[in-house]
Amino acid sequence: MLSLKGRKIIVCVTGSVAATETPKLVRELIRKGASVFCVMSKSATGIIHPDVLQWASGHDVVTQITGKVEHVKLAGAVPEKADAVVVAPCTANTIGKIANAIDDTAVTTVVTTAFGSGIPIMVVPAMHISMYRHPIVLENLAKLKKFKVTVVAPREEEGKAKFPSISRVVSGIEMLFMEKDLFGKKILVTAGATVEDIDSVRYISNRSSGKMGIWLAEQAYARGADVTLVRGNTLVEPAYPMKDIKVKSAKEMFNAIKENINVDIVVHAAAVSDYTVEKQSGKISTKSSLALELTPATKILEKIKKLNKRAFLIGFKAEYNVTKEQLVEKAFKKLKAAKADLIIANDIGRQDRGIGSDNNEVYVVDPKKRVTHFGLEHKRLIANKILDLVK
Repeated sequence: MLSLKGRKIIVCVTGSVAATETPKLVRELIRKGASVFCVMSKSATGIIHPDVLQWASGHDVVTQITGKVEHVKLAGAVPEKADAVVVAPCTANTIGKIANAIDDTAVTTVVTTAFGSGIPIMVVPAMHISMYRHPIVLENLAKLKKFKVTVVAPREEEGKAKFPSISRVVSGIEMLFMEKDLFGKKILVTAGATVEDIDSVRYISNRSSGKMGIWLAEQAYARGADVTLVRGNTLVEPAYPMKDIKVKSAKEMFNAIKENINVDIVVHAAAVSDYTVEKQSGKISTKSSLALELTPATKILEKIKKLNKRAFLIGFKAEYNVTKEQLVEKAFKKLKAAKADLIIANDIGRQDRGIGSDNNEVYVVDPKKRVTHFGLEHKRLIANKILDLVK
């Protein structure tokens, strides 16, 4: 089934060398069933020729606004207006213009028109990393998120904020059209790895990427929920303008949960440190051996129902190289101890799934010890299936 069937999507292109990726994006959207119309800034035409996007989309490309009022026809308050406007790639220059309603290119004029028409907008930043980290660029991106513009985070590598994978961008566009079945629900999601300092340089942590938690938060937001994300170290950034609280230690995470516990649903996906250690000031000398005294950390999952009895509580249980029966039994034991409503269990000892991977295979255990199995697939798909089980 084509996930974007019948959707009219405007793909806007600005003057980043990443514009060479846009034809691939256009073709993939068409494969998904969308009708795509392209708009280019003058700078973008110096990177790729409009004919390339005309070939990719099958429609004439808008490079300037004329007496035909192209911006109104594409994104105005008319019956045939677009379902979404996507700026991919989006330069620092265009981010600043959109954030401040400056309309001096065909792209910025179309985006401003989309704002006024209530059309969902997505931007995909791509530039050198030094530009991406400019405080005013980051401030402008935060401003866009405040006005519910979806920002798909770039890949940061080789000194550049690169165009993300085509599948990541398409997934973000698909999420714009998800059913808002969680509208009115408040959801607290935890994600990532916590850190316990040994001294001012060293710390204890784990290999969690935070992907499962981040993508659960994104899927919940896309389905209309009011989402609060509490996260430790993560390898991915949330694409949606949800409340995003960054913490470091297990204690900080617990305190942030307590301060934001007045919610309908809690999804505790974070990989919280099992042990804490008393931090020593400065840097411990490496000239002699060192013994660390580890103290068991607070089991946050077991505290949540005591803070909010009415919350629907979902926890996670990771084991290493166990049988399915052992995994389910350990998950059920954890569910009982926490009085949770669901435990999502997975075996991180298996290849190509779990910690660090984009994919996972999980078993969902409920209070009656009923088990639902989600086979190996992308964590975003699993996130949606988990949310389907929320009552």
